[in-house]
Amino acid sequence: MSQENPTQQHAAPISAFKVAAIQMASGPNVAGNLSEARRLIAKAAEQGARLVVLPEFFAIMGMNDQDKVKVREQPGQGPIQSFLGETARQHKVWLVGGSIPLASNEPGKVLNSCLVFDEQGKQVARYDKIHLFGLELGNERYDEAKTIEPGNQVVVVDSPFGRIGLAVCYDLRFPELFRAMKNVDIIVLPSAFTETTGKMHWEVLVRARAIENLAYVIASAQGGYHVNGRETHGNSMVVDPWGRVLDRLPRGSGVVIADVNPSYQASLRASLPALSHRILHGC
Repeated sequence: MSQENPTQQHAAPISAFKVAAIQMASGPNVAGNLSEARRLIAKAAEQGARLVVLPEFFAIMGMNDQDKVKVREQPGQGPIQSFLGETARQHKVWLVGGSIPLASNEPGKVLNSCLVFDEQGKQVARYDKIHLFGLELGNERYDEAKTIEPGNQVVVVDSPFGRIGLAVCYDLRFPELFRAMKNVDIIVLPSAFTETTGKMHWEVLVRARAIENLAYVIASAQGGYHVNGRETHGNSMVVDPWGRVLDRLPRGSGVVIADVNPSYQASLRASLPALSHRILHGC
């Protein structure tokens, strides 16, 4: 894995600002999902959010794994990407497009890509999900590697809100990924955690990543029952660098809103400089 250089440089913010995590229970109809995402982004913007994060595969939760392959887009073109750019520009927000299926070099597969658009509607970052989910537990079986090609780069983008590290869902279980981001201010985590794993692990892991990195975490999740029979855990939340859950939504479509306070974060990092106390051990 390698560190991708940010494409833009911005001064660090000095005052608090609002962020939003969007929660959905997406289905197989892309147009319907985009309509719901549009409504929720508008609601977040009306409440003052300047950085809005959509959940993983917000535009398509298909009836089977091949459905997302059928609607994959080429980088830089397609209705889902157009929607993200236009909506970010319309509401003058930085929009993290959860994740969408982009064309892969491997036949029959997609990249699970998290795209970031600035307030002008320009794409400023792309992260391809590195860790692919697999589970065999009772009647539940998932194997993302069958239809998804893994990414291989850690991605951080400089923004008006500080350094933002990008991760997607199953990445949450791999703390070394977040360490490789090198002192990010905000971590965004679009997800579609299963109810089976989420009820035990989701909040614990989200809060752990916030505490370990003294960073805000904006965790946007799929949350509820889907047409395909899958149940996702929900509990979208914003967590502060001390591990406090500032706001959450247990189930269903909606918006989680919270304030991010860079001064508070700086004071925590000064009081507990754990990031500078790291001792690397290797063999």
